[in-house]
Amino acid sequence: MFIDRAKIYVKGGDGGNGAVAFRREKYVPRGGPSGGDGGKGGDVVLMVDSGLSTLMDFKYKVHYKAEKGEHGQGSNKVGRSAGDLIIRVPPGTVVKDPETGDVLADLVENGQTFIAARGGRGGRGNARFASSIHRAPDFAEKGEPGEERWILLELKLIADVGLIGFPNAGKSTLLSRMTSARPKIADYPFTTLSPNLGVVDLGTGEGRSFVVADIPGLIEGAHEGLGLGHEFLRHVERTRLLVHVIDAAGLENDPIEGFHVINRELREYSLKLSQKPQLIAANKMDLPQARENYERIEAAFKKEGFEVMPISGATGQGVKQLLLRIQQILSKMPETVETEEIKEYTIREEEPFKISKGGQVFSVSGSLVERLVAMTDLENESAVKRLQRTFKKIGLDEALKKKGIKQGDSVKIGDVEFYYIE
Repeated sequence: MFIDRAKIYVKGGDGGNGAVAFRREKYVPRGGPSGGDGGKGGDVVLMVDSGLSTLMDFKYKVHYKAEKGEHGQGSNKVGRSAGDLIIRVPPGTVVKDPETGDVLADLVENGQTFIAARGGRGGRGNARFASSIHRAPDFAEKGEPGEERWILLELKLIADVGLIGFPNAGKSTLLSRMTSARPKIADYPFTTLSPNLGVVDLGTGEGRSFVVADIPGLIEGAHEGLGLGHEFLRHVERTRLLVHVIDAAGLENDPIEGFHVINRELREYSLKLSQKPQLIAANKMDLPQARENYERIEAAFKKEGFEVMPISGATGQGVKQLLLRIQQILSKMPETVETEEIKEYTIREEEPFKISKGGQVFSVSGSLVERLVAMTDLENESAVKRLQRTFKKIGLDEALKKKGIKQGDSVKIGDVEFYYIE
């Protein structure tokens, strides 16, 4: 099964907790703090694997979580950082924010990586909080929570040539003639329900081979998602050359009119897509109707500036000449793969906090304050006092007063609820 779209949840590993410890040495009755820092949580990393060609694996597994960092220990021992969780994806995978549609990464080259969710940093041990005033801190930080989010994966096939045309124009039969690919072929609309790839090898010389993608048949209204339009048009975007396969026999529709219908769909979906170079393959020339129509077809397209080549996918007539012509055109075109424009993205908010009120409860949100609470040991009085000082320092106390908070009102930050005391 060919899967080219998947939505997955990724979470970086939480950082390890810092340790609270004190030196215990002979003849040193009051040793200083010696709690070590926690280790960093693992990142969730997407990596391109050229051996993959589908997003099938993500149909069966949706949640991906990296490991947590180890906790710090006494004697200033730092916890071990967790290894990254590597998720392998096929070349041509586009990573998007499912809510905004922003492109976060476009992974096209083997080995290329993208950090989908960063692991949290390790919490600082109590040795890190020692100062000339506070020489024996009895608290440490908890590990920072790892980033978490949903991401959308979309696969756009990377091929040199895309075969386009109406259903039953003969693209799959032509692909099987052009390459060693053996697509499933039958006689009904939407014969091909997933793109097929094949490699054409014209010899041992450099530049004598190229990749062909049979893009499933398009219909009128495809740019609006009719049929499976959006699912298929996406795969045409990366191709360098389009070979427009038409049924020259006109068994189901007029080949010239059908050509313009498909090109209108390309234009409505993407102007850039409609501007790609096209070579017309007039197929089914083994049928008498096609031979009768060919002169009219060639004249009409030649007038519009298109090159037409007569072929028969069924008998192999003209296929060799078509391949040589494709290779000639490709040799004069750049080999770079067109990639998406990347949206610079950070999961962290720029504002330190936001306050909203519901009854007697003041809800405070924001990555900064939520992270401060998550990294505080709320059962440790010294740690809580430090948190209160930090809130005051970043202006949260003053902001709550301006919102009208009163003694005894509740303040909710993340999953934790506090009572406000002046």
